[in-house]
Amino acid sequence: MPPSSADRATSDRTDSRATTVVTLQEKKARGERITALTAYDCPTARLLDAAGIDVLLVGDSLAMVVLGHETTLPVTMDDMLHHARAVARGAKRALLVGDMPFLSYQADTAEAVRNAGRLLQAGMHAVKLEGGRDLAPTVRALVGAGIPVMGHAGLLPQSVRQLGGFRPQARTAESARAVLDDALALEAAGAFAVVLESVPEKVAGAITERLQVPTIGIGAGPATDGQVLVIHDLLGLTEAVPRFVRRYARLGEEIVKAASAFRDDVESGRFPTSEHAPAMPEEESGAFLAALGPERPARGHGR
Repeated sequence: MPPSSADRATSDRTDSRATTVVTLQEKKARGERITALTAYDCPTARLLDAAGIDVLLVGDSLAMVVLGHETTLPVTMDDMLHHARAVARGAKRALLVGDMPFLSYQADTAEAVRNAGRLLQAGMHAVKLEGGRDLAPTVRALVGAGIPVMGHAGLLPQSVRQLGGFRPQARTAESARAVLDDALALEAAGAFAVVLESVPEKVAGAITERLQVPTIGIGAGPATDGQVLVIHDLLGLTEAVPRFVRRYARLGEEIVKAASAFRDDVESGRFPTSEHAPAMPEEESGAFLAALGPERPARGHGR
């Protein structure tokens, strides 16, 4: 039996503990929960990998939490590749998923395949794109090219202008059915998992029961197969967070404290001290100073 696209995409991972798309499907079958967090740089990826997180998503959310934009729309393919490479250098065990940014896959299927392939060449093991039934042909083409795809239904941040803001979705029976149909279409096209964003718990639960592939929730309650959060929200590095976020630390406050303490020590002369510079033998420093001749007055003094 020939290897699947998922097998081919993860065949270079020799660590038996490495998470693959098959691992996620097995966890769903066993009723085990899947953990996912965003990562945008090497040290964060290394730390989250050590914590045992299943999936590290190099999200286009970096546009907002790293680059300071109001939406995810300005982030480019080059931005995503830059951060994908950094994350790939830091993680050894987690499944790495790279977001396909706005306009990298919507206009042309061939372009979508090329851009998704570039993310895999940058070290990702899979890609994620937003959309439902309308994106099914693109998902099918990517999977046919050997590129594992994670789908994304419900609130689609790249469509925020069309939606009129970051608004919860599937709050009527009709719109809930539409999100279910989108998720089913993504699964049928070959997606190995589907992110459900900002949909009611009952809707997320009904979709999860009907899909054979795992669902990863964000703002969708506890009924999904797994959960994903933006790492900056989790760590308390952002000023405001959506209501569905739980802060597990307040590192922003700690960073301000540390930087303020540094400022105070430098201004008062408590830091640095002599111990923070390399030592030099007395005879060498004496020879160096003797060779300089008489001390010249500092500029700006004695005028």
